[in-house]
Amino acid sequence: MSGTLVDKLHACAAAGFDGVEVFEPDLIAAPESPDEIRAVAERLGLTLDLFQPLRDVEGVDAEEFARVLRRADAKFALAARMGIGTVLCCSNVATATIDDDDTSAAQLRALGDAAARHGVRIAFEALAWGRYIDDYRRAWRVVELAAHPAVGVCLDSFHILSRGHDPAAIRDIPGERIFFLQLADAPRLELDVLSWSRHHRLFPGEGSFDLVDFMGHVLHAGYTGPWSLEVFNDTFRQTDAARTAQHAHRALQWLEDAVARAFPDLPGLSMLPDSAAPSGVDFVEIKAEDTSAIEVQLAQLGFTSRGRHRTKPVTLWTSGRARIVLNEQHARGAVPHLAAIGFEVDDAAAVSRRLAQLGAPRAWRRTYASEERLDAAVAPGGTEVFWTQASDAGDPAWTAEFEHGEQLRPPVVRGVDHVSMTQPWQEIDETVLFYTAAFGLRAESATEVPSPDGLVQSRVLAGPPSAMGDRVRLPLNVAPPALAGHGDNGALPQHIAFTCDNVRALVRGARERGLDTLRMPPNYYDDLEARFDLDPAFLAELRDLSIAYDRDGDGEYLQAYTATVGQVFWEFVERRGAYDGFGAGNAGIRLTAQRGSRQAGAGR
Repeated sequence: MSGTLVDKLHACAAAGFDGVEVFEPDLIAAPESPDEIRAVAERLGLTLDLFQPLRDVEGVDAEEFARVLRRADAKFALAARMGIGTVLCCSNVATATIDDDDTSAAQLRALGDAAARHGVRIAFEALAWGRYIDDYRRAWRVVELAAHPAVGVCLDSFHILSRGHDPAAIRDIPGERIFFLQLADAPRLELDVLSWSRHHRLFPGEGSFDLVDFMGHVLHAGYTGPWSLEVFNDTFRQTDAARTAQHAHRALQWLEDAVARAFPDLPGLSMLPDSAAPSGVDFVEIKAEDTSAIEVQLAQLGFTSRGRHRTKPVTLWTSGRARIVLNEQHARGAVPHLAAIGFEVDDAAAVSRRLAQLGAPRAWRRTYASEERLDAAVAPGGTEVFWTQASDAGDPAWTAEFEHGEQLRPPVVRGVDHVSMTQPWQEIDETVLFYTAAFGLRAESATEVPSPDGLVQSRVLAGPPSAMGDRVRLPLNVAPPALAGHGDNGALPQHIAFTCDNVRALVRGARERGLDTLRMPPNYYDDLEARFDLDPAFLAELRDLSIAYDRDGDGEYLQAYTATVGQVFWEFVERRGAYDGFGAGNAGIRLTAQRGSRQAGAGR
């Protein structure tokens, strides 16, 4: 984490951690003495559980090992002074010259004697890039040979899973000989393991490692010690320590819950309150000082104005099961932007309990006694997320608070297909964890989309199909650096996509009412003609209406876009067959067209 050692201790305590590891460089740089650090930790209710690292301690010649013992004795004394009972010893990566288990075991035994004299013990860890010992199974074999009560193993999920080692053999290690456990997730990368480890580790639930299965092996072996996070990531080194600690603690809660559900035979694990993934999108809220331009678009599209809220400067527009809330309250100076999303859930009370236990920050809005109370949390990035009890009885109760609306028009869309949200680069992993841990959504795919301003990284979160066929889909996009911080009109826009039965008829009718749709380039349709065997009349209609097209082995996909207002535009999609994607091949074309439209609007 960022900050000083004392900053980190305060952040971890505030987030709810029980204890911490002390990383030697943090202590060396601290102005406080070791005794003062120990006192701060005790005052905050934190235990100091591990001092690390003591490197390159085995597999060396006698002369080098004499230097190792001198250095280690000082570190053991320091650990004892701080009240730390375990010191991490990493397998040798730099000075080892003897590839022999008996030699390494004898040297660990001597280190165990030195540690025991100070009342501490050592946990031996196989680094994935160790010169000779890079496998936890060999590390355990050496510890067995050492046969010393103060010598055990440290298991690190990254070092084991990054190398593809089978974690099943962990069950062969007696639980009392596993002295410490370090956890990290990570994305699958084709990268040297050292760089992968130092820069790209993630918190549990954010990467590709099966940490639930890994923990099943560790706990079935009988391990009862701390679950510790050892996550090296460039983002966390430069972002707020308190927020990082909260993020980390939420990840461990998610992991404990997942392990408890996967292995009901394991005692003593805590589960989060049960709650199913959202069954649909209840509403989407756009906020701005002036939402009139959005109202004009919705009217042109054929949505119905349901009127104004009886106590707030908020209006509601609907079509089918799609509900758009336009909010001008406390929005001075703001251009239209996605401010909130509401989910329909099977058990709203359970979701509220789950979010409270995860420590998610709650959103507050003034609600009068006669109004529906909707619970909400603030997601990373600031989007407010509401949840309401799903119902088959038509419009939810809160819509009755809007007055003087129009007579309902025939629906032009069925509902919300997906909500695409832009995330700051430093918050994307935290956002993924938030929606997976809090709402049970799953990370389904990740891709990079080329744009004129750089690559847009995109991750898709989704829930299972509901009984009504709805499915919550949340593509999360990270803007390239060229767009980051460029202000309201320069940032990567966010959009809400509606599903409809006939996108061509929708666009045709909306254009007749004056809607300005995004124009796709002529070259795009020449490419469609070359790639797909489309009926010429159908292709001509797509070209005329500026509708994008995609096809895969499961079906077809038609999509059209409105012009961007502020930070928001609307998309309309028609899914044919079992097509379940998002027209990823069209996204770069759309981004280029939006850039041209933005520049034209700016007079460039």
